[in-house]
Amino acid sequence: MLKIGLIGVGHLGKIHLKCIRLAREVYELVGIYDTDQELAGRVAEEFGVKSFANLEELIDAAEVVDVVTPTSTHFAVVKAALEGGCHVFVEKPLTETLDEAEQLIELSKQTGKLVQVGHVERFNPALLALGDVKVQPYFIEAHRLAMFNPRGTDVSVILDLMIHDLDIVLKLANDEVAEVRASGVAVLSNTPDIVNARLEFRNGAVANLTASRVSLKNMRKVRLFQRDAYISLDLLEKESQVVRLFDADATDLPDRGQQFPLETPRGPRIIHVDQPASGPVNAIQMELESLAYSIRDEQPAAVSIEDGYRALALAQRIAEAVADNQSRLPDPLA
Repeated sequence: MLKIGLIGVGHLGKIHLKCIRLAREVYELVGIYDTDQELAGRVAEEFGVKSFANLEELIDAAEVVDVVTPTSTHFAVVKAALEGGCHVFVEKPLTETLDEAEQLIELSKQTGKLVQVGHVERFNPALLALGDVKVQPYFIEAHRLAMFNPRGTDVSVILDLMIHDLDIVLKLANDEVAEVRASGVAVLSNTPDIVNARLEFRNGAVANLTASRVSLKNMRKVRLFQRDAYISLDLLEKESQVVRLFDADATDLPDRGQQFPLETPRGPRIIHVDQPASGPVNAIQMELESLAYSIRDEQPAAVSIEDGYRALALAQRIAEAVADNQSRLPDPLA
C-alpha cells in the first residue's frame, strides 16, 4: 500500500479526496495540504484527515502526491514532489508552458519517479467499452459543449475543455499532427470561450474539434469514421456505438449486436450495429488506482507525462492558430 498525500482541496480536490478513500486497497492517505490553511483546516475536520502546515512536510510523509491545484502552480509543486522522492498524479493540463513540461519530463527521468496526468476521459466507460475494436480513423469529429461556469476561466477553453479531446484524438489517431487551423472568440471571459480546430495528420487523417463553455446544454461526443466502421462515443452519457459493414456472405460477424441487410452499388452487404457494454465506473478513482498499479508493476503510467506534454503542445499550437486568425480579421469597431 502506497502512502499518498493530496495537494489542493478546492472543489475538485475534495472529489479526489473522496476517491483516494475509495482506493483504500492501494493507498493510505497521510494527509492534505493547501496554501489556504483555513480551507485546509475545514476540510481536514470534515473528513477526519491530517492537514500539513507546509508542502515540504507532506512530501516527506508521502510516496505519492495527488496535485489538484491551479495550473499556474503545477510546475513548482510537481518539481518539489519529484525532488522530494514522490511519484506524482497531476491534474490536466500538465503545466502552463512547454518549457516547464520539458523540465518536468527530464526531472522525472532523473529521479525515476512516475508522473501521470489527469486526462480522465481515458477512463470514460464509453471509451473503455471499445476494448479490442480496431480503430484507424480517417476523420474524427469532437464536440465538447458546456454551460458557463466561472470556475476554470483563468485559462482559455482550449486548456479548460478541448484538451480532453486533444488527448483522446492523439491517442486514437496515433500519428503526428502536420497542420493546425483554428478560430475562436472570447464571449464572457478574457480568453477564448468558443474554439473550433481542424487538425490534419501526416497520414492524411483529419480531426475537427469544437469546444464551447458558453452553450445552452452540455455535450461531450466523439465520432470516428474509418474505412470499415463508424464509431460514436457519447462521453457524457457514457455510451458507445460501433457500426460496421460486412460482406453478405461474411462468416466473422460478431455474436452480439443487430444486423441489417443493405443493397449497395457493390452488391448486397450487411450493416452490423453494436453497443458495447459500458458498466458504471468511478473514472477518477480508476485513474488514481492505475498509477498505483503502474508503480507496483514498474510499468509506464496509463497517461504518461509525455502524453500530457503532447496534448499541451497541440493545445498551444491551436491557441497560436486562433490568435493568428484573429489578427487577420477586420476590427468590427473600426
